[in-house]
Amino acid sequence: MAELTVGLLSALPPGTYKLVDADPIPIGVYNCGGELFAIEDRCSHDDGPLCEGMWDEGDCRVVCPRHGATFDLRTGAALTLPAYQPVRVFPVRVEAGVVKVDVD
Repeated sequence: MAELTVGLLSALPPGTYKLVDADPIPIGVYNCGGELFAIEDRCSHDDGPLCEGMWDEGDCRVVCPRHGATFDLRTGAALTLPAYQPVRVFPVRVEAGVVKVDVD
């Protein structure tokens, strides 16, 4: 399994996110109240960029900026139409203060 280094945990405090280049699709790493989640930057409705949308830290949800589909950052599940397929999520861990994502 490949490993993607996101950066220092101190640079990703609660309520923030970071978009990380991962070939072929970028990954958004979100800090929801101290819990870290990683999701692919691709809406399952039309393959548009997902992580440019608004997101809610309390609910750990992101809204696609194109058509308003909402996704759960924890599971990748599509929560509202027009999307009905989930998006990929990735395991996140912190090692020695550095945030890392496991990608395959």
